[in-house]
Amino acid sequence: MIIALAFVGLVILGLPIGFALGAAGVIGLYQIGGDNFVALGPGKMFNGLNIFPFLAMPFFILAGEIMNHTGITSRLVMLAQVLVGHFRGGLAHTNMLASVFFAGLTGSATADAAAFGKTLVPSMVERGYRRDYACAVTAAGSIIGPTIPPSGLMVVYGSLMGVSIGGLFAAGLLPGLIICAVCMAVIAIGARANNLPQSEERARLPQIWATFKESILALFMPIIILGGILGGIVTPTEAASIAVGYALFIGVFVYRKISMDDMVKMLIRTARVTGVIFVIIAFASIVGWYLSFNQIPQLVANSILGVSDNRYVVIALIIGLLLVIGMVMDITAILIILAPVLVPLTAAIGLEPIHAGIIFVLALNISLMTPPVGACLFVLSSVTGEPLERITAKLWPFLLAEVAVLFVFAFFEDLALLMPRLLGFA
Repeated sequence: MIIALAFVGLVILGLPIGFALGAAGVIGLYQIGGDNFVALGPGKMFNGLNIFPFLAMPFFILAGEIMNHTGITSRLVMLAQVLVGHFRGGLAHTNMLASVFFAGLTGSATADAAAFGKTLVPSMVERGYRRDYACAVTAAGSIIGPTIPPSGLMVVYGSLMGVSIGGLFAAGLLPGLIICAVCMAVIAIGARANNLPQSEERARLPQIWATFKESILALFMPIIILGGILGGIVTPTEAASIAVGYALFIGVFVYRKISMDDMVKMLIRTARVTGVIFVIIAFASIVGWYLSFNQIPQLVANSILGVSDNRYVVIALIIGLLLVIGMVMDITAILIILAPVLVPLTAAIGLEPIHAGIIFVLALNISLMTPPVGACLFVLSSVTGEPLERITAKLWPFLLAEVAVLFVFAFFEDLALLMPRLLGFA
């Protein structure tokens, strides 16, 4: 297919993925109908972005920027440390639990990796951990961020596929917590083999209470976001804007750490991150329309069902496809291109829409920590100076454990839909 060859060739030449998608899409439009069809491109790009829930994404990104700037990260790390720091490899356990706390603030794996790469990884190295192992733990924990809501990837999926974003948020809670627990088990099992430092003295109740009080304002933010959405009080977009207001209030009037200059810098960073995501979405919309016009979704569905119509085999094939493509391509672009192709297939085997959505999100989140182009690996390598291959070598036990969690939630629908059903979404 000419569009696939054009995209791969442009990426190999070094063109950013978003623009490579756009160029390939334009080539595809020209192939279909010449100049007349190329003229459809701007309209397809506009329609791809003209989806109201997408407004939640810049708000969530800005809220995370504000909370991170005010020192919330360090407070959450202190809380995690007094809770689990007494185990052998206490800082590794702290890293993982802090990722759960941090997830409710940003919903971003790369933000988690960057923040902990600058703070926790150096602390772990000072306490006797190998740098490559500390980076691997951070990478493994970072994908909890976009699994536990708020999650930008869930916003994109829900908006594109017409699936309840609140339902997807509810479905992400349990997998995120189980990923944390499984990774902590991997740390505990490998503690001796990796020569992790011995446990520290267990924190006493007064110390835990004092640390909790210092962190309580940060912990209120995910409660506000999730409580509002899952309780049906606000939409995800409204919850995101409320989160920004809450973060600003805390930063300006409580911690007093935000100046006008700081605010300008945070707005610029938010615009950059949002711009990159929206460029990919806009250009991928052209590719998505091209695929639909040529009935590629139906061809893919028929091809896979031709291999097997067994529900579990089809799910495994979908997961394998997402994990493999996620190794070499941006996950937002994958979601926009492949979701319209593969979701009809999930419907054909009887998957509930929220269940299919959480499979997509979990698989693509795991791709953030897989070589050769896992975004979290590149962030950690850049921040810490640790070679990518050394981090990857220590990452495999965590990667295998998280893939196992993915298959459990993919194969057991009742478990995947437990929280959405309890909250009335499925």
